[in-house]
Amino acid sequence: MHSHDRPTLLVTLTGTDRPGLTSAVLSTLATRGLEVIDAEQVVLRGRLILGVLLSAPRDHKNLKEELKLLAAALDIDISVKKGVGDNEPRRKGRSQVTVIGHPLSAVGLAAIAGRIADTGANIDRISRMARYPVTAMEIAVSGAEPETLRTVLAQEGVRQGLDVAVQDGGLYRRAKRLIVMDVDSTLIQGEVIEMLAGHAGRLEEVARVTDQAMRGELDFAESLEHRVKALAGLPASALDDVYDAIQFAPGARTLVRTLKRLGYQFAIVSGGFSQITDKLAAELGIDYAKANELEIVDGKLTGRVIGEIVDRAGKAVALRQFAERSNTPLSQTVAIGDGANDLDMLAAAGLGVAFNAKPVVQAAADTHVSVPYLDTILYLLGISREEVETADADQPA
Repeated sequence: MHSHDRPTLLVTLTGTDRPGLTSAVLSTLATRGLEVIDAEQVVLRGRLILGVLLSAPRDHKNLKEELKLLAAALDIDISVKKGVGDNEPRRKGRSQVTVIGHPLSAVGLAAIAGRIADTGANIDRISRMARYPVTAMEIAVSGAEPETLRTVLAQEGVRQGLDVAVQDGGLYRRAKRLIVMDVDSTLIQGEVIEMLAGHAGRLEEVARVTDQAMRGELDFAESLEHRVKALAGLPASALDDVYDAIQFAPGARTLVRTLKRLGYQFAIVSGGFSQITDKLAAELGIDYAKANELEIVDGKLTGRVIGEIVDRAGKAVALRQFAERSNTPLSQTVAIGDGANDLDMLAAAGLGVAFNAKPVVQAAADTHVSVPYLDTILYLLGISREEVETADADQPA
């Protein structure tokens, strides 16, 4: 008899979780010498749900009666259902769907589930990745190609005010080993060039040009030249003052610390300035950094940059260089950015994440995160907040 034709028994248990419950049920099943084909257990708010798929014994009715007696003794509910076929593999087209809400409403999650069903796909498993400061759920889906799901769920996510990421559910999702981040308004809050402009008394002018460049309305190299020129004559000591005033994005240290523990490498690439980014890399233990270099003569900024400008194309080149230096295939890289000058970098990476990004960037990236917590990226990589907190407790930073 083929494995898919053999009789099976599905035993499902529900009840208040307590030590020894699973053991008691499995011990009863063990007396029959049955083969365990599949098993899954989850505890939700103290409620245990256990499912065990077994090879069916000839006297399954006697086993069913025995389990009913056990259920009464343990004050639990047990159902036994006979069927045919073992644990069939999931249908082709495997995806991991991450849904992030702040908050995550039942209406929103129902809408996402409905759109998954509309594609003909099946939800195989739902698990919680985080409960604060955002709620994040990971949904294992089979039966539809990731690109199909991504298109449908991105639209529904916008309607529901949720961030929805769809990734290929294969093995390589767990093998992304290089993170490349933009700096201004991504790794850190705000724009360094605007902070410098504030010291020079030119903030309003520079901020206006920065905003145009980030929306893609102005060539980045042209905008950089214009903005840096406004800094001419500024004492170089202003760079130290600005660095001291920098605030990291919420969750930035957690993101870097957690992934470094797992062996990931990190790079930052910026249209800003190496006098700042090199110090950021040293402080956080980041492996690679690339940015523009401000020219300084006699202790003052000249209003010019030295060497080749790191612009939109330059960021993508830097990502490829970092990948080569770290021996990481591009398919195993993650790029994170917010502005139009990040678009080529996001497209080149295995996973491009738009972080609190401009609309043009959100539309082009593989996925986007619109909450201000940078460590939310961990949930896209299959790492839960509980795992992060446990690691921090075991190995304090």
